[in-house]
Amino acid sequence: MSEQQLQYFVGLDIGTTAVRCVVGELAGDAQIPTVIGFSSASNSGMRKGNVAHIEEVAQAVVNAVQEAERMSGREVRHATVNVNGSHVEGVNSKGVVAISSADRIIGVEDRMRVEEAATVVQLPANKEIIQVFAKNYRLDGQENIKDPVGMHGVRLEVDTHILVASTPALKSLEQVLHRAELQASHRTVTSLAAGEAVLDRQMKDSGVCVLDIGAATTNLLVIEDGEVEHIAVIPMGGTHITNDLAIGLKTELHIAELIKVKHATLAKSVSGETSFVVKGEELRFDREMMRLIIEARVEEILEFADHELKKIRKSRKLPGGVVLTGGTSKLPGLADFAKEAMELPARVGNWKHIKRVVDGMDENEFAPAVGLMLLDMYLGPAAEVSYVEQNHGMLSSVNSSLNTIIGRFKKRG
Repeated sequence: MSEQQLQYFVGLDIGTTAVRCVVGELAGDAQIPTVIGFSSASNSGMRKGNVAHIEEVAQAVVNAVQEAERMSGREVRHATVNVNGSHVEGVNSKGVVAISSADRIIGVEDRMRVEEAATVVQLPANKEIIQVFAKNYRLDGQENIKDPVGMHGVRLEVDTHILVASTPALKSLEQVLHRAELQASHRTVTSLAAGEAVLDRQMKDSGVCVLDIGAATTNLLVIEDGEVEHIAVIPMGGTHITNDLAIGLKTELHIAELIKVKHATLAKSVSGETSFVVKGEELRFDREMMRLIIEARVEEILEFADHELKKIRKSRKLPGGVVLTGGTSKLPGLADFAKEAMELPARVGNWKHIKRVVDGMDENEFAPAVGLMLLDMYLGPAAEVSYVEQNHGMLSSVNSSLNTIIGRFKKRG
């Protein structure tokens, strides 16, 4: 197969402590891209998921992209990018339109009109819509319609979940990409991307919560019946655990980070003192004290997550349970702890079904970047594919078996 026939897609995860880039290639009759390149570059220009220093973040993006280009042999000029930070929130909205055609048959244009009507909501001046997820339609009182096109009726309604974000934060992200000489094909949230990588169709249908626990934020996503029900960003993550250890163990931050990475666990059987050497100096700490410190912070994060589930009356009511991703999901004993705290099945997510020709990728940390790469394929070129075609044409033909969780994307600005 010639190089012109090979398509490649890029996911760019701009995180608080690292920027991760994944390049995937789709060849032949394959339905899922194969990962042909990846990279991770340290990022010190973010604060709690938001851009704080544009130049520093831009340089981190350049470093990550250049390494991914070197590994994959592909030039990266476009990528699907994540939006993060506590300013991101999901709100429910409804749209209603009248069917004006003489035959009263619902067309694609009618579906587009009702979804557009749902976006007419009162928002603060500093907020804007970045995505709209159509959950279900009603036609003349008939409920739970997934696709009304082709049906007969007079009054068409839609229930949507709208994702909004801070306009200044989005502008800062645009500046970062501009300075890195990149364009965003699409924008989405970290949890949605991670879910695309680690969830199967059964879990999406039965009801599942994705918790991507990153450095400074925990991104939450709830999907049921294959539709996005709730999105939230909790302003806590792995860095807070490090800070707690530094205070509780009375040690420096870099040592607290080493303790977290090498010795942290939620297993209650751990006790006694342990030691390790840093720059020739032996350091000792109480392992039970460490566990209690970590447990307190993790419990708080999960309490906030359960509070989000209570908002939509899904606390302890998701058969698919909780799927954990992100760097902090590597914490030993976290899945069992989450199972007990949230009273739901819990496991650490993986994306072993996605082929790769390169080794060394951390499945926990790279789940969002891999999901962004998949969405880069599913959603297509932003300038060429309408949001209706993305979800009702291209998506079904590219890979209907994945039951993609993306709703109706709308790019703003």
